[in-house]
Amino acid sequence: MITPVKLDRAAPTDLYEQVAAEIRRAIAAGEAGPGDRLPPARDLAAVIGVNTNTVLRALRLLRDEGLLEFRRGRGISVAATPARGVVVEQARELIESARRHGYRVEEVTQLIAELW
Repeated sequence: MITPVKLDRAAPTDLYEQVAAEIRRAIAAGEAGPGDRLPPARDLAAVIGVNTNTVLRALRLLRDEGLLEFRRGRGISVAATPARGVVVEQARELIESARRHGYRVEEVTQLIAELW
């Protein structure tokens, strides 16, 4: 999974977002699949040439997207493909919107079932 990573330090995109994009790309390209473990953040940071905190922030972002899974004592592993990450992110946006508009879980679930 550790392949040459192209980061543009002059780009307006934050470094952690660039690191996350590279990890997403590696997963999408099949360099790492569901269940595969990632190297420790410290090792990734050394190979990429960034601070460990930058890599940790990227990994947390990917965890929040549903792509990675953190397990104490077992490290970080790939949980899903980027396609699942997109669906998880959209589901989070739907949940936020539903909460803002006063919908209950049952109402949102029923709405999804009707549209399915």
